[in-house]
Amino acid sequence: MPKNWTGNYKSTYATLGASNHAEHNREEDDYYATDPATIKPLFVSEEFDNKIWEPACGEGHLSKEMLRLGKEVRATDLINRGEGEQVDFLIFEGYWNGDIITNPPYKFAQEFIEKSLEITENGAKVAMFLKLQFLEGQKRKELFKKYPPKTVYVFSKRQACAMNGQFDKYKVSAVAYAWFVWERGFKGETIVKWI
Repeated sequence: MPKNWTGNYKSTYATLGASNHAEHNREEDDYYATDPATIKPLFVSEEFDNKIWEPACGEGHLSKEMLRLGKEVRATDLINRGEGEQVDFLIFEGYWNGDIITNPPYKFAQEFIEKSLEITENGAKVAMFLKLQFLEGQKRKELFKKYPPKTVYVFSKRQACAMNGQFDKYKVSAVAYAWFVWERGFKGETIVKWI
């Protein structure tokens, strides 16, 4: 006899063996650390300036890996988590002479993209680690018309993002991620690649 389904969203994700980062469960400051291993395939696929700003560095998971890979990294975050300078990127005034690579707080991702493209020079690259579903949405359609990404690198394998940097607790994700890469001044068609 078939079993009646009495589950909820939590049991769905538990069945999948995955984590859910839905709005009602989200970490207060939207802090989801990125597995440092996500950087290497990006660097294999795309060339970046030697100077990189990581403006949502958290505990330094990405910035430390970029340093290890030979980049000169400015690591900052709105909240002091023991790594980098405490800087509110969205109110930064001035210009950045280099590239920007980060996993922004998802609720402010569009603002991070626009700010990054505003403060960099033509030809600079901006790479954002985002949910693949960032491609959707009427508001973002307008963003993409104004600032088309040059390349979207979709991960073939699910990547880990851990609430509060607790990778031992969040080993599997039900979310598909990609690196979205903009080049300031680019106006062509976006290319999708798989990594």
